[in-house]
Amino acid sequence: MDESSNMQSSKIRPGKIQPSRIQQAKILEIVRRVAAMPVDPSPDESLFESGMLDSFSLTDLVSALEAEFSIRVPDADLTPRKFDSIVRIQAYLESRV
Repeated sequence: MDESSNMQSSKIRPGKIQPSRIQQAKILEIVRRVAAMPVDPSPDESLFESGMLDSFSLTDLVSALEAEFSIRVPDADLTPRKFDSIVRIQAYLESRV
């Protein structure tokens, strides 16, 4: 990290950037738990096309997200497309809270 990065990070307000970083870390932790293997997807990598998750694990993923983030996912939203990547999961969660 260079000095300008340190200066910028010291100016970051916790309420602005930090929650999404924490949220992505929690999402990744849940994906790893559901995948039952050490995976490290990039934020926009497809969890389903890459084979990290499959349609059977979708309900486990959604259940874990519901418990962790205190949300309710309606049956109509149980499609892999909505939960295809860390970024998509994060966007979905932000739309639900």
